[in-house]
Amino acid sequence: MAEEKEALFYNRELSWLEFNKRCLGEAKDKNIPLFERIKFLSITASNLDEFFMVRVASLTDMVHANYTKKDIAGMTPKEQLDALHKGTKEFMKSQYQTYNRSLLPLLDASGLKIVRHYEDLTAEQEKYLHKVFEKDIYPVLTPMAVDSSRPFPLVRNKSLNIGALLYDSKKDVTDIATVQVPSGLPRIIRLPSSDKKVTEIILLEEVIEKNLDKLFLSYKIICAHPYRIMRNADFAIDEEETADLLKEIEKQLKQRQWGEVIRLEVEDTMDKKLLKELKKHLGVNDDVVYKINGPLDLTFLMKVNGLEGFDHLKYPKHVPQPVPELGDCSHIFDRIKQQDILLIHPYFEFTPVVEFIRQAANDPDVLAIKQTLYRVSGNSPIIAALAQAAENGKQVTVLVELKARFDEENNIAWAKMLEKAGCHVIYGLVGLKTHSKIALVVRREEDGIKRYVHLGTGNYNDQTAKLYTDMGLLTCSDPIGEDATAVFNMLSGYSEPKKWNKLAVAPIWLKDKFLMLIRRETENAEQGKKGRIIAKMNSLCDPKIMQALYDASKAGVKIDLIVRGICCIKAGVPGLSENISVRSIVGNFLEHSRIFYFYNDGFEDIYMGSADWMPRNLDKRVEITFPVEDERLKGIIKEYIQVQLNDTLKAHIMQPDGSYQKQDLRGKVKLDSQLYSVNRAKELQEPVEDYTDQRVFIPVESEV
Repeated sequence: MAEEKEALFYNRELSWLEFNKRCLGEAKDKNIPLFERIKFLSITASNLDEFFMVRVASLTDMVHANYTKKDIAGMTPKEQLDALHKGTKEFMKSQYQTYNRSLLPLLDASGLKIVRHYEDLTAEQEKYLHKVFEKDIYPVLTPMAVDSSRPFPLVRNKSLNIGALLYDSKKDVTDIATVQVPSGLPRIIRLPSSDKKVTEIILLEEVIEKNLDKLFLSYKIICAHPYRIMRNADFAIDEEETADLLKEIEKQLKQRQWGEVIRLEVEDTMDKKLLKELKKHLGVNDDVVYKINGPLDLTFLMKVNGLEGFDHLKYPKHVPQPVPELGDCSHIFDRIKQQDILLIHPYFEFTPVVEFIRQAANDPDVLAIKQTLYRVSGNSPIIAALAQAAENGKQVTVLVELKARFDEENNIAWAKMLEKAGCHVIYGLVGLKTHSKIALVVRREEDGIKRYVHLGTGNYNDQTAKLYTDMGLLTCSDPIGEDATAVFNMLSGYSEPKKWNKLAVAPIWLKDKFLMLIRRETENAEQGKKGRIIAKMNSLCDPKIMQALYDASKAGVKIDLIVRGICCIKAGVPGLSENISVRSIVGNFLEHSRIFYFYNDGFEDIYMGSADWMPRNLDKRVEITFPVEDERLKGIIKEYIQVQLNDTLKAHIMQPDGSYQKQDLRGKVKLDSQLYSVNRAKELQEPVEDYTDQRVFIPVESEV
């Protein structure tokens, strides 16, 4: 029985690796503009870095602790770690085959030459690089020789370095040395070229490696090769025992640079003795050594993507459109009072969200603003508006989630800045991350106090709102307003509401709500009625939710899952999930919205929110899911998800063995759901004066 249960689900970590393969598939796709392909290759590299620093690091810790409990797929941490290292090495081999065999020749043919060796430089270029090295690079470098009196230095996480073997003729000994490639200098150096039609570049580490003799004057350089390490960046904090959470996180962030080495990347041509020395000093074995045929750290390709003069090799620049119901966003509270407003990013502007807070900050009738912040941009207009509101005498309460991974430093800085401006800053509930996206404006009006609320599926980040697909709702619904007040009272005062009007909140109520909605479809199907579920999210790996979906499938409920990343459920397995289909859309924008549709015997229910169907979201975070009740808005969302289900170009379909394949286009209409939505947003630019207008977002025949 245990073996049967273990066979029900896929492993979470290997499922994530499948997702990164889908991203790599975009880099391989010859139908995509060349510079978009190199961008996707860069994304696969940055994805992998974060995955190692957190997920692989966590598994490594478990193995060290002799933790042997199996996961939902029946794998121990050691088995998972072994499978991941093997799978990642195969994946990285595919990355570099794509780079070397496909992308480099195409870049060269398109007028961009990445010079790989000094021998390929012209005399003029060598002379130019000599000047650049002497003037801009040499003063920044710190050569670190290692001998009996100088221990091997602490190498920073994710840093690119050059290791060398040095021969000291006076002592007749060979020592190891290392030089960090400065992260503060541009990694791409543009070279002078006699051909104006060709752009030539070289990587910073190539220049440093060639000039190592100027750093180690008393030594003979036997060999030199770049290397890069990844460290364990996961940290746990005992919040119950921590007197000052902000100070404790600041302290832990400093430790992140010096965690255990969990991956060592080296050139595949590295001298064996040098590699042996590096392994010894870094304390690693062959399992975590990744030998690479090409430049280390492919994230530099994002900088290549930004080079001028190659717009013809990119998608046209996307410009989000104004929201028709809001026009120039003036008098935003009057507009919200007329009707609920649906926001669809990045097809429509994020401006209404910024204006919602900005106008509240300067409105004399606004008494209070309350908002949760998880990830915000570097120069956030929302932060500026909240600070201005406090200076204008509003009561401003901001929950800043300090534990937002890899944004901790930014959020600490924002928290301190908001406190200085006079905002009341809170850090959430002990032991829980606050991942919900909610803003509440309390306004004094002629007929009394009115509450305006923004609820969303994505962060209050004006920059990622141009790249991520997300949904938001602006409303002044009294029941939702009351719930919003209860949410903030819970976060600031630990008061647990006895009931909710409309919102479903994790970690206490949300999972039960979803299980109830799934079971209702199951019961309807068992009674011979139509059962239908469509769920769109980033990740799916909660065992109880997945088991409920299996039960629904067996009862005859048709279930379509649109899951961008991790998905541990099995689709299309006879007797288990033949009524479940899973698709992952990987396109120009990062799919990020969470939308949940339940047929409900014809009384269709649609919910949106901040939570994926994962244990961490449903059990360990403060999350909010909210209903969409306006029939016009429900129609828009139904059409939106139907277009995603009709996508034939960017949708990857899960196979019964857990792999993903793009569809065979023979006999099918070619449809890129994201491009369709871009074009449709442009078509809907007539301002809406009649708020009973029943226009839908995308006019396709709905199968929902």
